[in-house]
Amino acid sequence: MAGIKSIAILLMAVIIFSLVALMGCSQGEEIEISLPPTTSPQLAGQIYIGGAVNNPGYYPLKEGDSIEDLIRAAGGLTYGADLSLIELRIPQPSEENETQKIDINRAPAWLLEALPGIGEVKAQAIIDSRQQNGLFNNINELLKVEGIGQGILDNIKDFITIAD
Repeated sequence: MAGIKSIAILLMAVIIFSLVALMGCSQGEEIEISLPPTTSPQLAGQIYIGGAVNNPGYYPLKEGDSIEDLIRAAGGLTYGADLSLIELRIPQPSEENETQKIDINRAPAWLLEALPGIGEVKAQAIIDSRQQNGLFNNINELLKVEGIGQGILDNIKDFITIAD
């Protein structure tokens, strides 16, 4: 979103500069420039999505979002999901949002790669470890994964979880 705004501002600056250059700076006439209103959906807040989804947590809620959009944002349904186990909760304004954490037992490689110090190779090593040895019981078991030492664990421990 910030990239689009930057491009729009740059484009607007080029247009203004071109108009001034074409009209000449000495004419003294004011030029009125009006921009069309943005058509991006308005952010309506955040919603917690949990239960039978792959990546439970807080997600932005935009006007017009459907339940399907929210489930897709949370990584889709878990295999064999019971739809009655999906939890949607809109936090009250007085509540503080928890930091969303990545469940290392369910996260796909692309999501693990978003963690500091975890690239493609280490993400795949985490996935391979949980497939070969079973799910992690606590985050300290990541130290058994090849390429992950105490320093990396210290960097990511606030961003990861083991879901119940």
